[in-house]
Amino acid sequence: MNWDLIEGNWKQFKGKIKEQWGKLSDDHLDKIEGKRDQLSGKIQETYGIGKDEAEQQIKDFEETHKDYRP
Repeated sequence: MNWDLIEGNWKQFKGKIKEQWGKLSDDHLDKIEGKRDQLSGKIQETYGIGKDEAEQQIKDFEETHKDYRP
């Protein structure tokens, strides 16, 4: 999946993001506004993991939702 699709449909994906990373608040997601690097940073900060792990989780998330059609 192309991240541009997620960014462009951020409001629809916010719920799916919260299912995956439940510790992220609505305020966090509103500030992130679909920006992948900001999501990665917030996941790292919130879950206490490294950049590589956060990036892998996002990559897995993209793969899981690759069949999404707006």
